[in-house]
Amino acid sequence: MGHHFGVPFHKELQKNIILEALNHLENAKESGEIRKLPYKWATARKEGKALEAEGRF
Repeated sequence: MGHHFGVPFHKELQKNIILEALNHLENAKESGEIRKLPYKWATARKEGKALEAEGRF
């Protein structure tokens, strides 16, 4: 989708995803290990659009 760290204007989500990635980098047990995050793209996108509409970016 082109938004590797979350949707535009959603700074809190972007920060959380980066912190999750760094944590996984530090704690992964083996190469290629995948960790699923609890975020849903549709929900994040709606939140991002709401933040954009409010001018909170």
